[in-house]
Amino acid sequence: MEIDPDDLFRDDEDDPDNELFQERESTKEFVVYLVDASPKMFTTTCPAGDRKDDTHFHVAVSCIAQSLKTQIINNSYDEVAICFFNTREKKNLQDLNGVYVFNVADREYLDRPTARLIKEIDNIEESFMSKIGSQYGIVSGSRENSLYNALWVAQALLRKGSAKTADKRVLLFTNEDDPFGSIKGVIKTDMMRTTLQRTRDAQDLGISIELLPLSWPDSDFNVSTFYSDLLGLKGDDLARFMPAAGEKLEDMKDQLRKRMFKKRLVRKITFSIANGLSIQLSSYALIRPTLPGAITWLDSVTNRPLKTERSFICADTGALVQGSAKRFQPYKTENIKFSVEELSEIKRFSTGHLRLLGFKPLNCLKEFHNLRPSTFVFPTDEELIGSTCIFIALHRSMLRLKRFAVAFYGSSSRPQLVALVAQDEIISAGGQVEPPGMHMIYLPYSEDIRNTEELHTGSNVAPPHANDDQTRNAAALIKRFDLKDFSVFQFANPGISFCKSFIESILSIFKLSFVCILFVLVAYRILGH
Repeated sequence: MEIDPDDLFRDDEDDPDNELFQERESTKEFVVYLVDASPKMFTTTCPAGDRKDDTHFHVAVSCIAQSLKTQIINNSYDEVAICFFNTREKKNLQDLNGVYVFNVADREYLDRPTARLIKEIDNIEESFMSKIGSQYGIVSGSRENSLYNALWVAQALLRKGSAKTADKRVLLFTNEDDPFGSIKGVIKTDMMRTTLQRTRDAQDLGISIELLPLSWPDSDFNVSTFYSDLLGLKGDDLARFMPAAGEKLEDMKDQLRKRMFKKRLVRKITFSIANGLSIQLSSYALIRPTLPGAITWLDSVTNRPLKTERSFICADTGALVQGSAKRFQPYKTENIKFSVEELSEIKRFSTGHLRLLGFKPLNCLKEFHNLRPSTFVFPTDEELIGSTCIFIALHRSMLRLKRFAVAFYGSSSRPQLVALVAQDEIISAGGQVEPPGMHMIYLPYSEDIRNTEELHTGSNVAPPHANDDQTRNAAALIKRFDLKDFSVFQFANPGISFCKSFIESILSIFKLSFVCILFVLVAYRILGH
């Protein structure tokens, strides 16, 4: 097999050393939505006024449905499970009372969201009482603990995957700040102890538990009653959580969507400073564009994804070629053979480490030097002890001297220079706004920077220019553009949203055309007789 010289140095998106490939694999997330289905959740929260009567259960279900829609539009590889507790019926692999894992056909309990799942969860309120039912799972005179059972089921669902390659979370919706309020004495103490121990066991396995409290119009959710111990909130963390517990119900969807876009670790980087001194950094992807998904070929009978297999056939004999194919490059009168390992080694320009080259003043870094979205780096002491101390010393010196670091970084297929810009910590009354760390900005090569080209209509015609009045009006218009509480995480890629709307329009046209054809056939048959 002759080597294509262009293919030899072509970027391979599926290269395990490629940063974009590692970013895609590391951003996978497993989420279990844990929804309280006790009768208190079905109490109307807005009994009067012009607004439509809503229940906390409706708020929780609508939040989940909206998140699933956003997730499936963005073609996320995340996998989700929906679990109700304090239910009359039970449905879980552990056969525990008061816990119902909601699912649809052709889908595992923890799996990627499907259109059928979103449709069913949108309409679940209509049939919830008849099919699943609601009841209090923690009552006096009974040793049943539905919250403990729900955490156990959620932990079992999240056994899938490794905590090192995926983020595992449990999102808990409830409006009951004291789930053991009806229990007294030693029984209550024992139930609280076992529930907290179940939570610690889940956290030891790399599972984070987040509470989404639903407050009443006349009273706030008191997280200090029980859930502060479950979440491990103390001191400042507890003080910062209390305002979030009293937020309006209208903000719950935005709050959940912001939580879904969690900053996730992309990869670990070894930062070589000088004279054999190295520290370890963790890199995080702050902002990345959402790209359309690849085409998935399905079997025409089972509708399941097809697996691609490649085989080589000898052109002379037609037999299958056993073993890996050899690659060669003609050189003069010989064919120089290369193995797959040798080609991989030829492509390897760098070890993937970050190597410091020097420092430059901040005014040397221009805005147009930002080639693509930057990466945020932060020290970690997991493998190299002392990385945090060295990083802090370097970070403070760069801030004090107003310098940025120039370093060499790159995978086997993407070597390049980067600029490390130190960012100081920003704290407000509500807590930390910006964390301390460094932004790794990918610098362009000389041929990546091009001069702007002016378009002239003709040799004798002057190019159009705006007058002073037009310039002032345009500047005033731009200044008036202000999006309140704007966050890039609240908006999906407009191109993907347009593509989805276009596909839905095409499907609607096909459906209408099918109905018209069917009507014509029926009319023809009737008239023919």
